[in-house]
Amino acid sequence: MNTVYISFGSNIGYREKAIEDALYLINQNGMKITRMSNIFETEPYGYTKQPIFLNGVVEVETELSCRNVLERLLYIEKKIGRVRKFKWSPRIIDLDIIFFNDALYNEEDLKVPHPDMQNRDFVLKPLCDICPDFIHPVFKKTIKELLDDLK
Repeated sequence: MNTVYISFGSNIGYREKAIEDALYLINQNGMKITRMSNIFETEPYGYTKQPIFLNGVVEVETELSCRNVLERLLYIEKKIGRVRKFKWSPRIIDLDIIFFNDALYNEEDLKVPHPDMQNRDFVLKPLCDICPDFIHPVFKKTIKELLDDLK
């Protein structure tokens, strides 16, 4: 069984409904949500001239491979109505693999741990809710330490 941490965010449309739909579909697509963070309202990152986000993280258990998890998350985003206009554009839903066990993937379209998560409080805060002592496999620091470093 694999443990996967997935971040979610929404900043356009009915944000709460998009997140609710995404979490329902995660549970229906070979992944079982075992823990969920609080949901935080956060400022946009990267491209800042856009609406405020709702962000959080779920822990899921799955028999799926990392590649299969990515494929299913992309399917869920599309099903909910995500359209990719440009990098960091507003989005109805965003689902990212943050960790897949403590494995490392560095493929063109699959990078795990998420390569910029240590710079994102909207990922670190919710991760701290559910796994503050998880050790980042590259930085060898806990999530709590990474969040403290960011502050």
